[in-house]
This record gives sequence, structure tokens and C-alpha cells, in this order.
Amino acid sequence: MKKSLRIAIAFTAITLVPLCCFALMHHGWAGYLEAEFEIGGTVTMPVSLAGPHATLVIKGTDGHSWNLVLAPPPLMSAAGLKDGMIPVGAKVVAHGHRHKDSDRYEMKTERLVWQGKTYTIYPGRT
Repeated sequence: MKKSLRIAIAFTAITLVPLCCFALMHHGWAGYLEAEFEIGGTVTMPVSLAGPHATLVIKGTDGHSWNLVLAPPPLMSAAGLKDGMIPVGAKVVAHGHRHKDSDRYEMKTERLVWQGKTYTIYPGRT
């Protein structure tokens, strides 16, 4: 095999493997129920803009720890939410779609209510 072909194959592999991994990490809507879902709770980990989607963790009124999958950082900024903005101990209500796996306490969040203000995270979905 020619050296230039090996380099091209190596470059392609190095480029595509991270892209494939990123695509697998992406939180699409297919893994969530179509029915609307609402959960209230207390923030245990504040908003984090790390990763492809922001997250927030709450202890729900049902006693479970819920991972609230939010939007990518640009949509979070447009909604008015910033990294660490909602403090630990704050009470929130989240509206969205629960994960299809009932043993997984996760929801894709469309709207978040904190201190009487509604943050519309996915404007076209509500």
C-alpha cells in the first residue's frame, strides 16, 4: 500500500471516529415519550453548559434524582439561561418529555420555570 494512501486512511479514521462518537452522544427526541410530562423539584446540580446539551439535575417531588436534558448552549443563551444561574436548593418545575425507559429518570426539557419566570428552551416545541 502506498504511503500516501495509508496517510489518507489514517487521517480519515482520526477525523471520523470523534464525529461518530459525538453523533452517538447527541440527545435527539426519539428516546423520549411523545406525551407531555412535568416534574417539580429541588436543584441538586446547577445548570451546566458542558457537552452538546446543557443539563440540570433535580431531586424530584417523587424522591428520584432527575437528569433534565436541556438545549445546546446557543439555545440556552437565547432562553436567558446561563451556566450555574439556578443555584443548588432552588425550586424548579420542568416541562417536556420523559425518557421511554421508565427506569431512567431523565427528561428532555422544553420549558423550565424558576422563581415564577418561564424559560422556553425549545420555542418551536411548546
